[in-house]
Amino acid sequence: MNWFTGILVYCMVWCVVFLTTLPFGVKRLENPPPGHEVGAPERPMLWRKVLATTLISAVITTIIYFIIEQDWISFRPNA
Repeated sequence: MNWFTGILVYCMVWCVVFLTTLPFGVKRLENPPPGHEVGAPERPMLWRKVLATTLISAVITTIIYFIIEQDWISFRPNA
């Protein structure tokens, strides 16, 4: 896996993990003020989720890198 492919894999994994972590720890407002969305979270904690996503994605991308480099999964045709 070259550096460009590694960056692409990391970005794809990051997006999937981020969308997976978004619903964790979300509490809705009981009585939202007028003009606020009823389903909007009280405290979304986005920075915490971005940090967790970055760390989890780094670990998953490292595992994917080692699986590809050890030829457990090969994307090259057998010659």
